[in-house]
Amino acid sequence: MDVFLLHHIHHARPLDGTPTRHVDDDGELTCDEQEGDVVKLLGVYSTEQRAQERIREAQTLPGFRDEPDCFQIVGYEVDEDQWTSGYLTYHY
Repeated sequence: MDVFLLHHIHHARPLDGTPTRHVDDDGELTCDEQEGDVVKLLGVYSTEQRAQERIREAQTLPGFRDEPDCFQIVGYEVDEDQWTSGYLTYHY
């Protein structure tokens, strides 16, 4: 069974005054939480169509309508591991 996670990314304005970058050179939506971008999970849907419907609704709401192209739908298979190795913590 697949599910579809819907996220919205609010992109932070760069402190140096350069334009906010929403997509990379390949046209893929970017996200850098260390630079202040905020990712919000809007919901988990049973079909991609339902996630698309939710995008259309959310695009009319304050905040979301300011970045109407910054929604991301990612499909996942239920009960399938996504992170299969350990991780390291770096202390700065």
